[in-house]
Amino acid sequence: MRDTGLYKAIETAGGVAQLARKIGIAQPSVSSWNRVPAERVVAVEAATGVARQHLRPDLYSEPAVEEHAVDPIDVARAREYVLLAALLSGAPSKTLLGEIAGLTGDATPLGRAHAALAEAASDVPVAQVEREYFDLFVGLGRGELLPYASYYLTGFLNERPLSRLRADLARLGIERAENIFEPEDHAATLCEIMAGLAAARFEAPMEEQRAFFNKHVAPWMGRLFADMENAASAKFYRVVGSLGRAFLDIETEAFTLTN
Repeated sequence: MRDTGLYKAIETAGGVAQLARKIGIAQPSVSSWNRVPAERVVAVEAATGVARQHLRPDLYSEPAVEEHAVDPIDVARAREYVLLAALLSGAPSKTLLGEIAGLTGDATPLGRAHAALAEAASDVPVAQVEREYFDLFVGLGRGELLPYASYYLTGFLNERPLSRLRADLARLGIERAENIFEPEDHAATLCEIMAGLAAARFEAPMEEQRAFFNKHVAPWMGRLFADMENAASAKFYRVVGSLGRAFLDIETEAFTLTN
């Protein structure tokens, strides 16, 4: 029987397959767990936002302390990317919607986007958001939007942007999880990779992180989020698009300042 920490992580991620995808391992490995293995606690915490004390209270009885090598700003960035990845990879579960409804915001553009998303999550039925995700990204034949870098940059799937991404992932030592069938240039996967870079789960200096963002994210993902804001099928995901666009604006400016 799964313990409560693992159960909450799976629910928050949207299922076993989604949790496996977020931490970059095969789905059967997660399916075999009764509790989160000690060596996976930090990755699961970063991917789901479930505190390590809840995941493994036998190992972490004191308040969680962020890894000293990771700046708190980068931890916050990683969590933002994780949230976007979760919403882009599949329709959110009831548990995840509940977590999102608890978000608060300030007067900044990103803060207002958080508050708007929290409000949208607080009153949307799960069935409605599932249908919305299907219409937007899956569809009968294809969805209203195709969230792939190759499509946005060339008008076709599986083109040179994907091959260039695969080459950079190989150079960085980032391997594709066995249970993932989407091309690596899916927006959710790119957000997961950026989360791993920001949280230092993938070893790469800031220069590499900036180069990856500028090459594989900045040229197209802002347009995807803008299209989500204007999509006929979008209601909840219109607010997700606003959040994504506001966050990418911050990322773009920050990477420009670190040049």
